[in-house]
Amino acid sequence: MLNLDEFYRARYVLSQVVRRTDLIYAPGINPMSEVYLKPENLQVTGSFKLRGACYKISQLTEEEKKKGVIACSAGNHAQGVALGAAKQGIKALICLPEGAPISKVEATRRLGAEICLVPGVYDDAYKRALELRDEIGDTFIHPFDDERVIAGQGTIGLELIEQLPDMDIVIVPIGGGGLASCIAFAIKTLNPKIKVYGVQATGAPSMMQSLEHHHIERLASVSTIADGIAVKEPGELTYQLCQNYLDGIVTVTEDEICAAILALTEQHKLIAEGAGAVSVAAAMFDKIPMKGKKTVCVVSGGNIDVTILSRVINRGLSKSGRIFTFCV
Repeated sequence: MLNLDEFYRARYVLSQVVRRTDLIYAPGINPMSEVYLKPENLQVTGSFKLRGACYKISQLTEEEKKKGVIACSAGNHAQGVALGAAKQGIKALICLPEGAPISKVEATRRLGAEICLVPGVYDDAYKRALELRDEIGDTFIHPFDDERVIAGQGTIGLELIEQLPDMDIVIVPIGGGGLASCIAFAIKTLNPKIKVYGVQATGAPSMMQSLEHHHIERLASVSTIADGIAVKEPGELTYQLCQNYLDGIVTVTEDEICAAILALTEQHKLIAEGAGAVSVAAAMFDKIPMKGKKTVCVVSGGNIDVTILSRVINRGLSKSGRIFTFCV
């Protein structure tokens, strides 16, 4: 069972590994609300994921460490596992979907992990990682559906409570649900009055549909620029936590995500990937009732491939009415 003691223990263990990212005041995101950003895109590996991965690996037994670790990832968890394994001096094998951004693949390789590219999306990489785990006996590090991984990610919730104790709303991206569930659990346990909302891309609304239909659903397919949250099926543990602690889930379109990436780049000189920008998109386009409220948007990651960044910016310019293309 999850408890806050584990979260505080994780914070102590991670104190020499992760950055305590400062809140950034963002008045231009939504003028009707007092908006702050939690820039986890400035984390050591460019994403919040190292919090959970490093804490989980630190708690493995010596026997588990000797076996080495294996993981699956859309790209950010991969870097967290690779870093955590390197610090413990153990080998790591990471299964990534073939379509993962090259920047994420190369960053994971530079941290010393062995890479296995798998045709398809995250869920296909997950299936392959389980097959390899059974074949070679490595210790599997789940990207979200694990209590110690959740405790590590939950240190963000502890930081938010300390940094802005009078906040009214927290907006969090959702893929498999690990980040949203741990932040909601930590914040609701410490202050039940604070609202916590999750955000998914319209092309990958697995958690939203699961909660609406009161059982875990697996999507036939996912399609979104937000590759970090392109998950067909949420986790069992994260589903239960989101069901119990989240105040709601909304979705944002591809154009809205691109506009949010552009706004973060222009207004705050922050580079966010699609998954990291969905919380900001929800705030920008009034998806959540936040008028007059102190609101924190968790920018979960910034590992966007530079080869697609220009296309994202152009799409964001188009969405905001600042660029027009015509043919004669």
